[in-house]
Amino acid sequence: MESIARWVGGLKFEATFSTGHAIAMDTSVEQGGANEGPRPVEMLLAGLAGCTGMDVLAILCKKRQDVKSFQVRVLGERRDEHPKMFTKIHVIYEVTGSGIDVEGVKQAVLLSEGKYCSVAAMLRPAAPITSEVRVTEV
Repeated sequence: MESIARWVGGLKFEATFSTGHAIAMDTSVEQGGANEGPRPVEMLLAGLAGCTGMDVLAILCKKRQDVKSFQVRVLGERRDEHPKMFTKIHVIYEVTGSGIDVEGVKQAVLLSEGKYCSVAAMLRPAAPITSEVRVTEV
């Protein structure tokens, strides 16, 4: 696995990955960038959301849950001083569907957070990760 960040001007970088995908990263105008992409630290939160989200959704599909929509929101609090590391991370799993087993969703979250999600495993030593489950019936 490899990622390369190539400077493209200002403070903007294009990250390319061994899978062939690419994404731009930048910072705010106030910080000297042009606001033309997510901040690298935002990508950490997105990586956590994607990693745990894929786990939970796969488990729910195996449990034959009728998921109509699903999203994972990740909220991070950071230190004020440099390095501005995360001090707390909170994950909100929002599942909408018909006859969703709330306890089954909670079990899927526990499996992801405790066993499968490598991003959570890497971030957890740096900042505590809490979570909640919200299920909406349709």
